[in-house]
Amino acid sequence: MASLDTSDVIAARRAYNASIAASVDKERVTWFPIAFLAVLMVLPALQFAGNYNYVIHLVLFTASYVVMAAGWNILGGFTGYISLGHNVFFAIGGYFAGMIFARYGISTIVMAPLAGLVAGIVGYLIGLITLRVRGPSFIISSLALVMIFRIFFENWHFVGGAAGVSLKANDLPVQWAKLPYYYAFVIMAAFAVWASYRIKHSKFGLGLRAISKDEIKAESAGIDTRFYKTLAFAISAFFVGMAGAVWGEYLTYIRPNIYLVILISVNMVLMCILGGKGTIAGPVVGAILIVAFNELFVATLGASEINILATGLIMMLTLMFFPLGIVGTLARHKKLPRFLNWD
Repeated sequence: MASLDTSDVIAARRAYNASIAASVDKERVTWFPIAFLAVLMVLPALQFAGNYNYVIHLVLFTASYVVMAAGWNILGGFTGYISLGHNVFFAIGGYFAGMIFARYGISTIVMAPLAGLVAGIVGYLIGLITLRVRGPSFIISSLALVMIFRIFFENWHFVGGAAGVSLKANDLPVQWAKLPYYYAFVIMAAFAVWASYRIKHSKFGLGLRAISKDEIKAESAGIDTRFYKTLAFAISAFFVGMAGAVWGEYLTYIRPNIYLVILISVNMVLMCILGGKGTIAGPVVGAILIVAFNELFVATLGASEINILATGLIMMLTLMFFPLGIVGTLARHKKLPRFLNWD
């Protein structure tokens, strides 16, 4: 009879867990990101009605940051290690693909996955060293990384030093010249968001979140914390490197002062914090909002320090009311719109 009671309890627990899972699945919206992607894929059709290059550029630029922010989120959001040096991998991807394009004519769009892989390998090796420390020490080491690589690239004559290397523009008419890069960034952004979702809901992602909560307890529970966080570093670097690869050809040149400026890394961090660090939709929301804020204030206040101040004030006010980011705070209070529930 006792065994029967035990089996009944187990069956009841399984039924309860199944009902919880079904409830979560019902709340999660999968159609919205797919519909959003479909709209983005047909958006360039606007070019048939006139010149919408500015709109194409804005979406392209936002998508590039979605790739990087979603990649950064794997390390900074899931694992809890705040890096301010991820634009190093942006540069590695850009220089690797850019130099191959300059010398052999192979498009950076084709080379982007390989450039991301190279950035990921470098990220793994760097992670083996820098991830030995935590907290402020890790943040400082990531900043030092940017300075080291900037000096390195500025004095490496093979890649043009501080002057960089010019890249050939494509032969498409001006109206359609942005389209290859537009589709490359939109597809990469969709892949980065999908990969983030798969990682978060895997055993690996569970381990990363355990490290974020309490690394010592996670290690005590049998998680190989060093391998987990180093692999997270590498995957994160992979996505940032892919974005850097295509960005160089889009600008038609690669140069240290394009890739290795702290603002790029800061934007990745701010986008995740504003949208919701550790969430799937957060980096997307953050990227859209920050790009929109910047464009609005540049258009109204001009390209000066005032527009940076205005963006900072908006960030400060937003985080006062949304301390966990927009997606994170709304989810915590059960007020998150269903179309933003991608987790």
